[in-house]
Amino acid sequence: MARTLVRCTAFSVAPISTGDRTILGGISRRGNRYLRTLFIQGARSVLQRSDGWEKKSFGRWLIAASKRLHKNVLAAALANKLARIAWAVLYNAREYDTALAPKAT
Repeated sequence: MARTLVRCTAFSVAPISTGDRTILGGISRRGNRYLRTLFIQGARSVLQRSDGWEKKSFGRWLIAASKRLHKNVLAAALANKLARIAWAVLYNAREYDTALAPKAT
């Protein structure tokens, strides 16, 4: 179900494969434009405040991803993660609890 929400907000990317090389395409323009904009802007606001990343439940993932991804790709990946967190909170009808968040690998 969380993947359905991500598809509706169009955060899933279409892979382009040529031979043995796979390239991730851009996010599509399908889905709810306003909701996608809100998640992207929320992700960009989190990325601007790098001093508080350790305090967040996904802070270790964010620090590791920021070393290997371009800032726009990182914003889309974080927006995807935020959309999945929002779906889980709404689906389970409870508040977000950082203790239940899975640890980054």
